[in-house]
Amino acid sequence: MNDAAQSLKPLAGFAGSVLVVAVLYWAQAVLVPIAVALLLTFLLTPLVSGLQRWVGQVAAVLSVVVCTFAVLGLIGWAFAQQLSSLTQDLPRYRYNIRQKIADVRGYGQNGSVGRAQDTINEIQEDMARSDETSRGTPGQPVVVVSEQVEGLWGLPAWMGPIVGPMATAGFVIVLVIFMLLKRQDLRNRLIGVIGYGHLTVTTKALDEAGSRVSRYLLMQSLLNLIFGVGVGVGLYCIGVPYALLWAAMAAMLRFIPYIGSWVAAGAPILVSIAVFPGWNELFWVIGLFLVLELFTNFVLETVLYADAAGVSQVALLIAVAFWTWLWGPLGLLMATPLTVCLVVLGKHLPGLEFIATLMADLPPLPPNVGYYQRLVARDQSEAFDLIERHIKTAQPPESVYDALLLPALNFAERDLLEGRLSVDEEAAVVAATRELTADAAELIKGVLMKRKTDAKEDKGSATLVRVPILGCPANSQGDEVALRMLGHLVEDGPVSLVIAAGGMMTSDIVAAVAQHGYRIVCIVDLPPSVPSKTRYLIKKLRSAYPDLNIVVARLAPSTLTDDTPQPLLDAGANYIGSTLAETGEYLRQVLPTIPQITSLKVA
Repeated sequence: MNDAAQSLKPLAGFAGSVLVVAVLYWAQAVLVPIAVALLLTFLLTPLVSGLQRWVGQVAAVLSVVVCTFAVLGLIGWAFAQQLSSLTQDLPRYRYNIRQKIADVRGYGQNGSVGRAQDTINEIQEDMARSDETSRGTPGQPVVVVSEQVEGLWGLPAWMGPIVGPMATAGFVIVLVIFMLLKRQDLRNRLIGVIGYGHLTVTTKALDEAGSRVSRYLLMQSLLNLIFGVGVGVGLYCIGVPYALLWAAMAAMLRFIPYIGSWVAAGAPILVSIAVFPGWNELFWVIGLFLVLELFTNFVLETVLYADAAGVSQVALLIAVAFWTWLWGPLGLLMATPLTVCLVVLGKHLPGLEFIATLMADLPPLPPNVGYYQRLVARDQSEAFDLIERHIKTAQPPESVYDALLLPALNFAERDLLEGRLSVDEEAAVVAATRELTADAAELIKGVLMKRKTDAKEDKGSATLVRVPILGCPANSQGDEVALRMLGHLVEDGPVSLVIAAGGMMTSDIVAAVAQHGYRIVCIVDLPPSVPSKTRYLIKKLRSAYPDLNIVVARLAPSTLTDDTPQPLLDAGANYIGSTLAETGEYLRQVLPTIPQITSLKVA
């Protein structure tokens, strides 16, 4: 029964998503005004919160709402008046328009454009003659008489386009007022619906959604205002008529991501073609919009709200297409704020994490997982790109071993034990990591040398006496590769790591310690393998050499580390390291405390 329920769960999720989209589409007459009111509430909340400290909540809400919609209404009225005047003035520019058309025709008359146009004209003439030949007696024209249709409540039908938007605007205004007045009550009711068990999570989600969306809308409004002022001043200096109209249009249309500015540039470009007798003004207008858009994107957006939306660019483009298909032009304008709300909720609410994963501007995979994924895909080139990027940006660069290279060995061993990787695939990951470890070591040397040169450091060329340490891989080839990383990490210090051959018997390792006089043995055993062999080796070494310093490196990311190192310590280990950095630092510090240090052989 449980298996059947689990198999039906993806189907139920898909059906639920389809149902939500259907409801959003069919109920848009109600949902769109609510969404507009909600976004306006987010936008006006900071203003209301700042004003209500002085005049009270009711007076602050009414003042802010009245002023906001009065300004919007005034802008709309001025926009309509300017547009009406423009349509009346356009006939005066017929001569300029005809001249421009003649110029374009003149440019293409002798070229391929002219030949294509002549061909089209000939085809049209042939089709016209054919129609005249086959046409019979013309029939009587059909006269269509329209009847006066009455709309709802007996109002004439022509009043529908006026009454509908006015009613929607009134509904939005009233809804904004009550949302601002009752915003704490609405927040508490939403928390009550979700459940008190998610009180902390819901509170964080609502607070972040409110602050992020409010910040985005405020910064975007300020940015669009600056852009509109720049457009208005520039067009006025060029001499384009109705510069105020085009400035307001540019400020509003720039709420549409990526394409809004260029849509706003279309009307001034067409007007400049019609108004001016020459072509210079047209190029000035195009250059104005190009310069303003580049300045806005690369300077103002970086200063005012870098990554304020928190949505990846690809996800935002897809969201724009979705909301436009769903709700039309209003969906296009509201696409970014609505998507920001979804991403913030997806970051905090259980069950919606996939939204944040798909749409947020955070990396979709942790760096170590992304590196391992590239190795599994046999893409060694891109894996090295990740290593190179980390080495050049991280401090210290040696952290690349613990950050990227070692976790790949842990993940490969885990997937081999759980049957997700074959033996050959795991061996391929280990072999690639062995090769990339050598490349990373060379790259680290180059970066460190360049930094020393830039810092003008000169530590001389004193000869360094290095103490040999026996490194033993516990089980797999991955343990041997991890030892090589440790050797690269400590090679600039007083340690020389001698790596024992893989697969050596415990008795051979015990004999090697006596034969070469090692005072320190470092055993690398990568989780999630069981450290039973390591425990056995520790006991044998401790029994044979009571004074031997035994270091065990159980190297793994936090998700795969051992719960407790106590069993290995009880077996006789002196130190258990969970990272290469910790293990290397311990080896450097413990050397001066090793007895008879001067009697050891120099590597």
